[in-house]
Amino acid sequence: MRFAILGGSFNPIHLGHLSLAEAVLSAFGYDRVILVPASTSPFKLSVHGASPRDRLDMLNASIPGDPRFTIDDCEIQREGVSYTIDTVKDIIQRYRCEGKPALILGDDLARDFNKWRSAGEIAEITDIIIAHRLSAEALPFPFPHKQLENEILALSSGDLRDRIRSAGPWGYLVPQGARLIIQDRGLYGFQKKMESGFTWETIAAIENTVRTMISPSRFLHSRNVALLTQDLCLSFGMDGPSGYLAGITHDMCKSFPELEMIRLAKKDGLRISRLEEQKPSLLHGRAAAILLREQFGIHTKDILEAVQLHTTAGAEMGPLAKALYIADKIEVSRGQVSEKLRNYRGFTDLDALFTATLDETVAYLRSRKLDLSRSTQRLLKTMQKRGGF
Repeated sequence: MRFAILGGSFNPIHLGHLSLAEAVLSAFGYDRVILVPASTSPFKLSVHGASPRDRLDMLNASIPGDPRFTIDDCEIQREGVSYTIDTVKDIIQRYRCEGKPALILGDDLARDFNKWRSAGEIAEITDIIIAHRLSAEALPFPFPHKQLENEILALSSGDLRDRIRSAGPWGYLVPQGARLIIQDRGLYGFQKKMESGFTWETIAAIENTVRTMISPSRFLHSRNVALLTQDLCLSFGMDGPSGYLAGITHDMCKSFPELEMIRLAKKDGLRISRLEEQKPSLLHGRAAAILLREQFGIHTKDILEAVQLHTTAGAEMGPLAKALYIADKIEVSRGQVSEKLRNYRGFTDLDALFTATLDETVAYLRSRKLDLSRSTQRLLKTMQKRGGF
């Protein structure tokens, strides 16, 4: 296997790094690029903003499912200042490369290559590839090398750190996995919102799994519900990430075989009603709540309750369950939603919005001569006693 080596602080990794690596693979036919994050570079003696662990995590999160890239943490393990000659020799010894490995250099670093420790030896044991970084003109270089004719992206990690610190636009310039870590950990001066729920990195991993479990149209509905549930949570003083997580997972069992839905639903200890026996699809919320706990390790009571009750509602629903129920019924792809509920932002009280949504849902079911679940019937009786319906 033929390898190319791309080292750097990756502080943070950005699309320019990956674009450069991919250009090398395409132009010269290497099988894989080894990304080597520095512990401390001799050219950047101070690495600000993120720990070695943060930078390593961002790299790993940026290349899932892509066998063209691997990461080697030899310089982080070595600690302190690392020199390229030591790293290259280490990689040659461990990877047993086919032929010489390539060493990718930007023209900004190549200008002073002759000052590097053992520069001549590096040039002997690697095939040096020089990429355009600052200039489209070929750089005079006194050692054997290949010139990569790559597009210049006016992007640097330093610029990114400045954008993040000043709340400028930056999220589209880094891979999604790295962006989520920066946001979750508040790196580079990113101002985290006061959210107490799950990290977006965790939510994204669950969301990617859910996407493989349901149809594309069902997933778009789920994502619309997730966004609206989050918005409702933030509007009514609840945790936004928890709302998003409940929304993105609420229909994940919708495509399960009926027997599997029944098997999962039985685990919650509640009886299966006659209506649910006749229409097992009504159990998909209960099944999803069980799967959230068993497969994804989510044990937060409010989230499990919201997912469990989003179809049938319930007499003692908490605020998050009400928010998810509302979002599921009125998200933007839903038809036959009244103008009153389309203008949900006009409601200043969650219970009032929930009551209005339930009212329309029950009216619709009755107009279609569809049976109400026992859970919905109990809720209606409870609300009538309280004078809320």
